[in-house]
Amino acid sequence: MKFSWRVLVLWTLPALVIGFFFWQGAFANVPADMGKNAANTRMTYGRFLEYLDSDRVTSVDLFEGGRTAIVEAVDPDIENRIQRWRVDLPISAPELISKLKEKQISFDAHPMRNDGAIWGLLGNLIFPILLITGLFFLFRRSSNLPGGPGQAMSFGKSRARFQMEAKTGVKFDDVAGIEEAKEELQEVVTFLKQPERFTAVGARIPKGVLLVGPPGTGKTLLAKAIAGEAGVPFFSISGSEFVEMFVGVGASRVRDLFKKAKDNAPCIIFIDEIDAVGRQRGAGIGGGNDEREQTLNQLLTEMDGFEGNTGIIIIAATNRPDVLDSALLRPGRFDRQVTVDAPDIKGRLEILSVHARNKKLDPSVSLEAIARRTPGFTGADLANLLNEAAILTARRRKDAITLREIDDAVDRVVAGMEGTPLVDSKSKRLIAYHEVGHALVGTLLKDHDPVQKVTLIPRGQAQGLTWFTPNEEQGLISRGQLKARITGALGGRAAEEVVFGAAEVTTGAGGDLQQLSGMARQMVTRFGMSDLGPLSLESQQGEVFLGRDWTTRSEYSEAIASRIDAQVRAIVEECYDNAKKLIRENRTVTDRIVDLLIEKETIDGEEFRQIVAEYTDVPDKAQYVPQL
Repeated sequence: MKFSWRVLVLWTLPALVIGFFFWQGAFANVPADMGKNAANTRMTYGRFLEYLDSDRVTSVDLFEGGRTAIVEAVDPDIENRIQRWRVDLPISAPELISKLKEKQISFDAHPMRNDGAIWGLLGNLIFPILLITGLFFLFRRSSNLPGGPGQAMSFGKSRARFQMEAKTGVKFDDVAGIEEAKEELQEVVTFLKQPERFTAVGARIPKGVLLVGPPGTGKTLLAKAIAGEAGVPFFSISGSEFVEMFVGVGASRVRDLFKKAKDNAPCIIFIDEIDAVGRQRGAGIGGGNDEREQTLNQLLTEMDGFEGNTGIIIIAATNRPDVLDSALLRPGRFDRQVTVDAPDIKGRLEILSVHARNKKLDPSVSLEAIARRTPGFTGADLANLLNEAAILTARRRKDAITLREIDDAVDRVVAGMEGTPLVDSKSKRLIAYHEVGHALVGTLLKDHDPVQKVTLIPRGQAQGLTWFTPNEEQGLISRGQLKARITGALGGRAAEEVVFGAAEVTTGAGGDLQQLSGMARQMVTRFGMSDLGPLSLESQQGEVFLGRDWTTRSEYSEAIASRIDAQVRAIVEECYDNAKKLIRENRTVTDRIVDLLIEKETIDGEEFRQIVAEYTDVPDKAQYVPQL
């Protein structure tokens, strides 16, 4: 538990105050002047009467209504000096006053102070006062938290961040690799800056633009660039901030957001992850969420209802367009859908150029080679790649990022952190044969992607890795290419069986088998690449709210299902036999590469192809990837 001085003070101070008041209450009835006449010793009432009878008492002061007395008397034990004693008198002693008068002893009665009732009242009020004060501080502290009790009256207010002139620090020049999307959105900026150019010819300003694309492709970055370029008021909010546990709060926030936007038109409203609030209505088991659907209904009304939103452009981003409600996607609400996809090689080169501005690169580093090495990388992946390379450079105490740091960063991003290399043992040799089997089969098949690197250095969960770089210019994949990929995936298992025998086959091919089984089944059921003919036997779209894989409908009988299984098995067995044949025919080069791999632990693709070319003909691939 974390120690807090504030909590310590909060609990200690009331205890001290309460103790103080109890102490005051205990002595409330003691007069102030009793302290002056206080006695150090006590005397019994009987001895006091003896001293009184023997004329030793010189004066008496009565306190507390006659219950206590301070007596001055001559003490025979200390040479007849005058001493003070405190005597507790009985409740009823009427003869004492008479006796004092009879002996002509000076006595005085001191009245009791009547402030005990005040201290008692304050003592009773102190605990409620402390309780109310503590609750006040707790409510004051919680009022600063989102959704705290102090904000109970502001539930219906929009939480959109507002900037009169959005200074995001991002311009269109800072966004690279998605030129088509930039052109679409540059028109939006022109609409806001020079609307007369379009209204003069009867053009209507689009009400909404939906950015669609995988995560990390730059949708939010584009929205920041629009805000930075347009120079108009900018509202930004996440779709999840509309929905609360209280019914009607989301709709109230939508109304408040559009009310503020109308007051500041022309302006831009950016809704990130709109699928959190814009999902299909009435979907899923048991229907939809009433609060979310009310929020969506209000959003639909505000975007295109009886009241127009002149000068308000809504930009939304999502990577789940398949779950959005059809009423939200229609023209009049989102007039444009801009696809922000993963960049091609030219786009990756531009993105790398942008992110390399503040990086110190060695002159030998080629951004084009990095772009060719990273097919499928998004803008966020490329930014992370260069950042990882910079971290490795600093860790190795180098002055600039070199090819080695770039190569290690690519491997780390793709496969994970580098592990400890295995010692030279039977296990390491088996893994080497497995990885060389993948690389050799992929190299000897014409339709297979070229090998990039073979390594025995563990990364992530893999004890060894073989990289293939696909040709990204191919938008379509042929049947021969699919079978070549299945054969290459089986190359590792085939090498284990050919070299070590069926009894020594390991579990290392588990992930390969799972991947190739899925490819073979799709060839039969979706792509019509089997003896069953050109038929699509499985629906490609499942219920997104229940899980696509769980709700995939099988549109065939049990007899067809049996034939599908037979076709999948036939494809896999044919590819496996082909892989074993290639390994047997090239056993000599396989053993040589394995010995070299155990020694060097990493072989790049170009060196691998040169060694294989010494023993057999290597088919001419469509594209060889430049080495880093």
